[in-house]
Amino acid sequence: MDGCNPVLGDRTIQCSAPCRIDMAGTLDLSTFFYPLGHLDPCTFNVALELRTRVTLSAHEPGKVKVVSRGFKSAAFEAGKAPFNHELGLMFAIAETFNASGIRIRIDSLSPPRSGLGGSSVAAVALVAAFYHLSGRDVEKHRQQIALLAHAVEQSVAGVPCGLQDHLAAAFGGVSTWYWKGQAAGAPFRRSEMTGKLMAAGLEDALLVAYCGVPHESRNINARWVENFLTAADRDTWREIVRAGRKFVAAMAGADFKEAARWMNRETDLRCRLTPDVLETTGDRLVRAAREAGCGARFTGAGAGGCIWALGPREALRELRKEWAKILEQGNGAELLPASIARQGVLLS
Repeated sequence: MDGCNPVLGDRTIQCSAPCRIDMAGTLDLSTFFYPLGHLDPCTFNVALELRTRVTLSAHEPGKVKVVSRGFKSAAFEAGKAPFNHELGLMFAIAETFNASGIRIRIDSLSPPRSGLGGSSVAAVALVAAFYHLSGRDVEKHRQQIALLAHAVEQSVAGVPCGLQDHLAAAFGGVSTWYWKGQAAGAPFRRSEMTGKLMAAGLEDALLVAYCGVPHESRNINARWVENFLTAADRDTWREIVRAGRKFVAAMAGADFKEAARWMNRETDLRCRLTPDVLETTGDRLVRAAREAGCGARFTGAGAGGCIWALGPREALRELRKEWAKILEQGNGAELLPASIARQGVLLS
């Protein structure tokens, strides 16, 4: 795709993809799901209509420029961008498609570094945009788009990366992902739960809050990985697998109260591994959720970013008021919309 400028001309290409809230994350890293495969580990996520939109347009020949809210814009000669740059993932994807003479604009409805899978969502939307530019059908290639976005992200991140964020962005909806622990074919199996849970009122049973503190997942993830590799806490990870499966079983029956109980159990296990996974505001939100009879968990690897809650509808109404009071005290903290995105990556 050398020389996108003449290919694009005066037109633009736009793709969008949804972010997600999640349960039992980290188990989608191969470091974990191969050794724990006999326990049938799974992760759960809900795609939200907090979309990230990527726009491709023509730029100065021979160069690639990336513009994204929350980051300083950057432009480099094609093939010479540093991948350890804060926008390095976007440049790496452009390089994967041998792109030049192109401007990449990223607009996200979620706060920067909010723990909602933002970088992975942008990667999926950008790969989809390049797929469309090269004449491939985005709808028919959702899985390939997710796998390629993940492969590029992991190759430049310097740490293992999970896959569930890319899958939620590509497919949308409410899903349980079972990690097979087998080398043949895709390493996951999807159980799609959107229709049933939306009919059961899942949107009314969710709250999502941004704590006002940007998260940095590498530190937490790196510690989880290191300790798992040294067998320091394998028993706890086995308990995390069990809690995740119990949560999914409760959600399959639309039993939000029981699901909340296992959600809290899983959060406790994570806090045992890394007490700093909840910062001050996040800890207050989690405590308020439990007092209201709900479950609460950080998104992604925590340590800032977002907290989401699940529980019976009546309890959530009261919890919303309590969370609003807590968030008033945090700079930039806010409740976020919790509308479920039925569709994943889309041309727009």
